[in-house]
Amino acid sequence: MDLPTILPHLAVAWSVYFLAVISPGPATLAIAGTAMANGRSRGMALATGVITGSFIWAILAALGLSALLTQFAYALTGLKIAGGCYLLWLGWKNLRSAVKANYGSVERMSHEDLPLKVFYLRGLGIHLTNPKAIFVWISLVSLGLPAHAPPEVLYIFIGGAMIIGVTSFNMLAVLFSTEPMVRGYAKARRVIEGAMGLFFGLAGLKLLTSRI
Repeated sequence: MDLPTILPHLAVAWSVYFLAVISPGPATLAIAGTAMANGRSRGMALATGVITGSFIWAILAALGLSALLTQFAYALTGLKIAGGCYLLWLGWKNLRSAVKANYGSVERMSHEDLPLKVFYLRGLGIHLTNPKAIFVWISLVSLGLPAHAPPEVLYIFIGGAMIIGVTSFNMLAVLFSTEPMVRGYAKARRVIEGAMGLFFGLAGLKLLTSRI
């Protein structure tokens, strides 16, 4: 394995992945909102679900799913519909919460005292019901793998990307669960949840009306 030749490709792909991870989107907003409203552990549980979904898409892309996409047109359409409806549901939940009365305690604002696995599955659902994620990973694999690269390069690339994803998403959960963020959320809860509800709703509509 010619590491000096391969490293520039990997560096570019990892940089693109990092920018994609930290860019505002359904996953990052869900992690931030969950961490502020429901605490650090639940925010990190949702982040773990998101990264699990990302890892699944990465493996599928690495296995050459791009060559089979034409045979899965109906499945991708169904996934797009499911993803759009899921985002609409998240939007409705946030908008419904935004119109509720303010919580009485900043220290215990959580209005969803649910098991961690529920938040994990919520994060997993956000990522697995987004069929565009597979196309992102196909592009990343193409960037990270130069022509005639040995198979172990693929493992290095996916492993590095997962480290970036786990670190970035969990740091996001930690950041938004800090006391200043929680207090800020308490003061502007209606505005934040209303904005998140609108974002998820628009993202759901865009996914439902877009071409895959």
